[in-house]
Amino acid sequence: MAGQKTDARDAYVGQRIAEQRRKASLTQKRVAQSFGMSAAQLQKYEKGTNRISAIHLDTFSRMTGVPVAYFFDGMERIDNVPVAGFSEPSQQSYAHDAAGNPGAGNPQTGNPWAGLAEAVARHVAEHFSDHERRQLVEAVQALDRKLGG
Repeated sequence: MAGQKTDARDAYVGQRIAEQRRKASLTQKRVAQSFGMSAAQLQKYEKGTNRISAIHLDTFSRMTGVPVAYFFDGMERIDNVPVAGFSEPSQQSYAHDAAGNPGAGNPQTGNPWAGLAEAVARHVAEHFSDHERRQLVEAVQALDRKLGG
C-alpha cells in the first residue's frame, strides 16, 4: 500500500531490526547492500519513518537467524480489534473447565476427553464406512488393552 502512513508498529519493528542488526554485528551499509538499497533507506526502516516490506523483513530475519515473528513479539495492538486473518477458524476446546461448560468435556464423570471422543465419533459416523469404523474400534480397544484399561 504505497503512501500509507507509518505508525507505532513500524517504529517497534524498526527498533527490533536495529537491535538484531547490532547483535549480529552488521553495519547498516552491509544490510542495505544485501537489500539493494542505501544505508539511509535502511535507517528509515529502523526509525519507523518508512514501512519495511515483508520480503526485506524475511531476508533480514534469515541474515540474523531470528524468526520473522521476533520482530512483532511483544508489540502492543493499537486497534484493540481482534482480527481473524487468513487462518482456520478457532477450534473448539474439548477439555471441560471447572464450571463444566457444555460440550467441553463430561462434567459428570470429570473426563476431559469426553468432548473429544464425542467429536471424533460424530466425524467417524459421518465419514467412515462400516468396515473403517470397525477397524477404528479395534484399534481403540487394542490401545485400551495396552494401557491396562
